[in-house]
Amino acid sequence: MNATALPHAITEWYGENARDLPWRREGFSAWGTLVSEFMLQQTPVSRVIPRLAEWLDRWPTPADLASVPSGEAVRAWASLGYPRRALWLHAAAVQITERHGGIVPEDVDDLLALTGIGDYTARAVAAFAFGLRHPVVDTNVRRVIARAIDGNAAYGRRHPVVDTNTRRVIARAVTGQAEPAPPHRRDLDDMELLLPADPVEAAEFNAGIMELGAVVCTSRSPRCDACPIRDVCAWRAAGYPQYDGPRKAVQKKFEGSDRQVRGLIMAELRATHHPVTSGEIEGLWADPVQRDRALAGLVSDGLAVTIAPGLYALSHG
Repeated sequence: MNATALPHAITEWYGENARDLPWRREGFSAWGTLVSEFMLQQTPVSRVIPRLAEWLDRWPTPADLASVPSGEAVRAWASLGYPRRALWLHAAAVQITERHGGIVPEDVDDLLALTGIGDYTARAVAAFAFGLRHPVVDTNVRRVIARAIDGNAAYGRRHPVVDTNTRRVIARAVTGQAEPAPPHRRDLDDMELLLPADPVEAAEFNAGIMELGAVVCTSRSPRCDACPIRDVCAWRAAGYPQYDGPRKAVQKKFEGSDRQVRGLIMAELRATHHPVTSGEIEGLWADPVQRDRALAGLVSDGLAVTIAPGLYALSHG
């Protein structure tokens, strides 16, 4: 399957099988898209949908969020996890209000200049909210490309579409660079090779390949029989070889971890609109060293503030 046919097959499948998600509906705002991307980072879609609706009802524009203390954003973030994202989103809302007149910018560089926005989020907003032609690469996209084109089980690819020597020649002869682009840039380059020239088709393919990786070409239990490109998948043709590259570090257990203690303290701070005393915090966790470490970390991260000795509250922002 060539570089034109593969996107067509995925886009056609997507048109018939895409999940009905709020940020895919016609008329969904660029601000809503930005908020959804913040919320979707390492958080299941099912948990994001109701919280996203609550946020956009309460703060339908960046200026609305910017007008309240950052602690209110943290409070509303509730159980979405990684509450620093709420602080970053609030900071981005302030910047959009002050720098861009309250309008979410469409330029990738302008988006990258906002707090908490990295390469993926900037391109996702530009592509999905504004229909601009940009390759959008997340973990799901990397997995599909690694399997279907490179024949590897995961995206730590040993046999890329273009090998290192070829990349070096291209980098020097075409772009004037001494060495080829770093891995994250190569991911974008690989996606760029597949991306249709038409911006509308490009946005549909970006969404389609992402959806394929999320619901069919999954990490642990891929549903190959339901895959629209199964007949040309290099990984399937190779007999599904196991991935033998570098492994991600195993995340430490949540139970008994500092993350759990931080979560308990944050829940206590969110549950009230008045300062929480040291005594109330002491009752949340028995180990004083771990409890104090977790509290100090929250203050250092700007999620909590010391109102007075022994009194704590969510960040005022």
